[in-house]
Amino acid sequence: MDIQTTHFDTYQHQPIDQIKLTNDNGISTTFLTLGATWQQFLVPTPTGSKNLLLNFPHSADYLNNPFYVCMAIGRIGGRLKNGQFPLANQSVTVPKNEGQNTLHGGPHGFHQFIWEYTTETRADSVSVYFNRLIQSSDDGFPGDLTATIGYTLDNHNQVTISFTGNSSQTTVFNPTSHAYFNLSDTHQILNHSLTLNSQHYLAVDTEKIPTGQLNAVKNTPFDFTDGPCLQAAIDALQTTPEKGLDDIFKVHPDQNNVIAVLTDQASQRQITIKSNRNGLVVFTGNSFTADLPFENGAGRPYQGIALEPQTLPDTPNHPDFGDITLPANQPKTYQIQYCYQQL
Repeated sequence: MDIQTTHFDTYQHQPIDQIKLTNDNGISTTFLTLGATWQQFLVPTPTGSKNLLLNFPHSADYLNNPFYVCMAIGRIGGRLKNGQFPLANQSVTVPKNEGQNTLHGGPHGFHQFIWEYTTETRADSVSVYFNRLIQSSDDGFPGDLTATIGYTLDNHNQVTISFTGNSSQTTVFNPTSHAYFNLSDTHQILNHSLTLNSQHYLAVDTEKIPTGQLNAVKNTPFDFTDGPCLQAAIDALQTTPEKGLDDIFKVHPDQNNVIAVLTDQASQRQITIKSNRNGLVVFTGNSFTADLPFENGAGRPYQGIALEPQTLPDTPNHPDFGDITLPANQPKTYQIQYCYQQL
C-alpha cells in the first residue's frame, strides 16, 4: 500500500494538491484538494494503465463548465425547487444557481471549496480524508457544517467514499459523488451495459424537478433490470430534448447494498456500485461539447456516464422520498462503494 502527495497546480493563487493512493494489486486512485475531486481510478492494462474516470489536466477546468466532473457534491445532491424547503416547521430559502432552483448544494457547494486533508495507511487499505468547516455564511444553508469526505482504496479493488456531516443547527445533508465513468478503450460509453436494481424512475417537470410521481420502467427505455446496452436506451431517447439519460431512478439495494453494475463488454471491465440510499441519478453526458478539455480528448456526447447515489432529490418537498434532515450536533455518515473487477 502506498500514499503519495504532490503539488498539482494553482487555482486562484492557491496551491492544489494531488493525493495518490495505491493498493497491493497495482490499482491507484488520485484526488484533488479542489472540490475533494476524484481525479483518477487507474487500473492495470497490458500496456500500462487505464483511467476509468473522465478527468481534466488543470484545476480550473473543473469549474469552467456546468458538469461537476468527478467532484464531491454537497450539502445536498440534485435540485431543490425554487431553492426552498420546509425544515423544523419553518420555510428555508437557500441560494439559487440554476434559474430559480438550487442545484448540487448551490453556488457555494462542496465542489467550490479547497479542502484540508489527512491520510491513513492500514494493513489492507489506504485513505485520504478531506475536512472543512462550511459555515452557514459560506453556502447559505442552516447551521455551520463540519464535513469530512473520506476516500479509501482497499485490496479488494474497492473505493469507499464516506461523507460525514455534523451541524451546529438542524440542516439538510444528502451528499454524493459526481464521478463519470468510461470503462472502455474508446471515447464513448455506448457499448457499456448497465444493470440497476430499480423498478421506477421519477417524473420531472421541464426544469428537471421531481413532480412526486413514480413511473414504472417496464417497457420503457429506462428499464435496466436486465443489463441492456446503453446504446439501445440512448437510441430510443433521441426524440426527447435530452437525447439520452439525465434521470432519477428509485433504487432498491440488495442484501449487499448493490444498486448498479456498469460493464464494458469489449474490455470486460466492471464497476459495481453499493449504497443503502434509495436514489440514483444517471447522466450519459448527452450535452458534452468539444470545448471540454478532457485528458482523453475533446468533449463529445456520451463520453462518460455519471452515476450519483443519493436519497431521492428535492426530498424535503416530497416527504415520501425519504428524510435528509441532519439534526443539530448529531453526526451522520453516508457511504458509497465502487468495486472494480476484470471479468
